[in-house]
Amino acid sequence: MSRISGSSTFEGVLIDWSLGQPVDPPQLPVGLLSKRQAAAELARRQRRQAMDAAYEADLILRLAELTPDDDDPEAGSPGARAPGWSAADGEASGVSEFFAGELALVLNRGRGTARHLHHRALAWRENLPATYAALAAGELDVARAGALADVLGSTRPELARAVEAILLPEAVDLSVARLRARALELLAELDAPAADQRRERAKQTADVFLQPGADGMATLGAELSADEAAEAYAVIDQLARLAKADGDERPIAAVRTELFSLLLRRPGGHGQPGVAAQLTITATLDSLEGGSARAGSVDGLVITAGHARELLARIGALGLTAPDGGSLTFAITDGGGRLLATTTVAELLRVATKGCVQHPGEDCACPVLGAPGATHGYQPTDRQQTFTKTRDRTCRMPNCGQRVGWADLDHVVAHSCGGPTACTNLCCLCRSHHRLKTFARGWQFVMEPDGTLHVTTPSGITRTTRPPGLRRPPPEPPPDQPDDHPPPF
Repeated sequence: MSRISGSSTFEGVLIDWSLGQPVDPPQLPVGLLSKRQAAAELARRQRRQAMDAAYEADLILRLAELTPDDDDPEAGSPGARAPGWSAADGEASGVSEFFAGELALVLNRGRGTARHLHHRALAWRENLPATYAALAAGELDVARAGALADVLGSTRPELARAVEAILLPEAVDLSVARLRARALELLAELDAPAADQRRERAKQTADVFLQPGADGMATLGAELSADEAAEAYAVIDQLARLAKADGDERPIAAVRTELFSLLLRRPGGHGQPGVAAQLTITATLDSLEGGSARAGSVDGLVITAGHARELLARIGALGLTAPDGGSLTFAITDGGGRLLATTTVAELLRVATKGCVQHPGEDCACPVLGAPGATHGYQPTDRQQTFTKTRDRTCRMPNCGQRVGWADLDHVVAHSCGGPTACTNLCCLCRSHHRLKTFARGWQFVMEPDGTLHVTTPSGITRTTRPPGLRRPPPEPPPDQPDDHPPPF
């Protein structure tokens, strides 16, 4: 055990402090370890991870204590959260509703993960003190301590501790799944009415989720009661087996997947209208010039009537058309991914034919397309909305993936404080993060002209997000060093 010491001054009072800090033994190169030593090192790291998780929980709870709800909008006041909008919020009494958002940026994780870690820390402190003590001592691993918190964190403290007293002595000898199942069994035995209440509460907080995947795939799922989930799967499986019996040669998993999609997207059956698609095609300005960067620069690269004609020719060659009931938008970027303009086929035809206003009918180098200009009003124009949503695509808060269709267009510098209604001062924020920016105290949002957004929490952590497709700028070259020590000759 080593000790870290120092001193701090608060309002003229000098405070000496000393903090015990456990020191890990020196690490040998892994390639020199024997099998027994490697196994012992893994076990030691499991204990270290448990102790770190307990310390992290303490830090989260301390940060929550320092984030009170004193400045949150009161119920019934302007900006107050609508009741029932999010059943997972407001779990800890006296803690700001925006705490999960701040914790998410501090940890650089999603808000759901931050909320889960806060809830788990509360469960260990309030409901499972013996579990927390075993975790802090490295005697119980994080997975098993977490499973107990997940099951027992929302029940009454006295009931949780009764189950804990039975399970904790044998917890390390049970698999994580079996430990979770035993905790649920004991809850039902000791308090059946409470189990029914938790089941109803789980139904109230259930949701549908969309998780992006690889290779153009994604996972769509829903939290359902066990009987409903089993019934839905049985229907899809039975239909898939009927299709196989009729000669479908694909793997049955592929048939089930297609049926799942069709049942959701065509609930009314045959003859119902298709799903409207809103397509955005992205092309770089360099590609329209054949790799040349000959265009001049007017607040970025310019898009000329010649570019418009080239893009129209490529659209015709590719056979791109707007889908039935949908739309087709073209996003033109520079070589670094910065959005220069959004346009449609109709607008391309108009500017390709008319050219610029100063040189009608000439093949000049004047810009005919660009980012929408600022407006004097508060409400963004339709062109500003299209440009900003095409640039941002999702909520711009770090680690938030809420798609743009559910996002608000927010003035980064408030309109009431002189912020212009311009694309350089507008970004997409989901409703939760829009409310955080508007009503939570101590936050700072700064946006650069290319859409790069810097967000700083009240605790001083800054995270940066860039519009999808915008490349990170190259690092600045190191400054020239003076030649103070020339080599001897």
